[in-house]
Amino acid sequence: MSKLKIAAQLYTIREFDKTPEDIAASMKKIRQIGYDAVQVSGMGPIEPERLKEIMDKEGLTICATHIGFDRLKNELDMVIKEHKLWNCKYVGLGSMPDRYRKSAEACREFIREISPIAKEIKASGLQCIDHNHNLEFAKYAGKTFMDILFEETDPDTFGFEIDTYWVQCGGADPIQWINKVEGRMQVVHFKDMVVNSEAKSIMAEVGEGNLNWKGIIEACEKTGVEWCPVEQDFCQRDPFESLAISFNNLKKMGL
Repeated sequence: MSKLKIAAQLYTIREFDKTPEDIAASMKKIRQIGYDAVQVSGMGPIEPERLKEIMDKEGLTICATHIGFDRLKNELDMVIKEHKLWNCKYVGLGSMPDRYRKSAEACREFIREISPIAKEIKASGLQCIDHNHNLEFAKYAGKTFMDILFEETDPDTFGFEIDTYWVQCGGADPIQWINKVEGRMQVVHFKDMVVNSEAKSIMAEVGEGNLNWKGIIEACEKTGVEWCPVEQDFCQRDPFESLAISFNNLKKMGL
C-alpha cells in the first residue's frame, strides 16, 4: 500500500502564471495553502533555471509535467534535460492531439509516433505518462481509444495518468481504470464532478462532488500510485480558493 502525496496541478491557475513574476507570486500562494508539490502545466514562458529557483525558494517539488506533443517530438533532448534539472521523473503528455482521435487507425498512428519517444524517455531514467480526457472513451469497432492505448502500447515505457473526472465524464469507472492500469501509473489527477440545475456535469473541488473518493483513494493506494495532483480546469470561484478546498478535504480524508 503506497502513501499518496498531494500536489497542485498548475493548469488550474494558468491565468495567474503568465510571467515569471506571476509564477513566483502564485507559487508562494500555493505553498501557503499547504501544498509542497506541483505539476507544471499551462505556464507562460520562463527559463527552466528560473523556474527551479522559484520552486526551491518555496520548497515545492515538481512531481510531474504536461508537455505538448510537438515538443516531445521536436525538442525531446531539451525536455529530458529540463526534467533532470527539476528532479522530475514523470514527463506527461497533456493531451493526445485531435488528429489522432478520428479513428482507431489514427489512434494506432499516435502509438507508432509516441512509442519511440516513450522508449527514449525511459532510457534517460524518466517515465512517459499520458493524460486522458473523455474523448479517449469514444468507441470504434467495440474498443475505446483507452482500450487500444492500454492493449497496444509497451507497458515498460508508456504510462498512464488517469483523470478521475474525465473517466467518469466518458462513461467509464475511475476505480476500474485505476485498477486496470496497475503498475503503469504513478500519477493520478484528482478532480470531482457535480451536476448543476441544468443537469450539466461540471468540475468541482475534490470532496464537493459525487465521485467515490473513498474507493478512488483505496484503489490508488493499492495499485502503487505516488502522486495525486489536484486539478480543476474551470472553477466556480477563485482558483486558489478551489485548490485550498480540495487540499483541506483531502487532508480530512487522511492524505
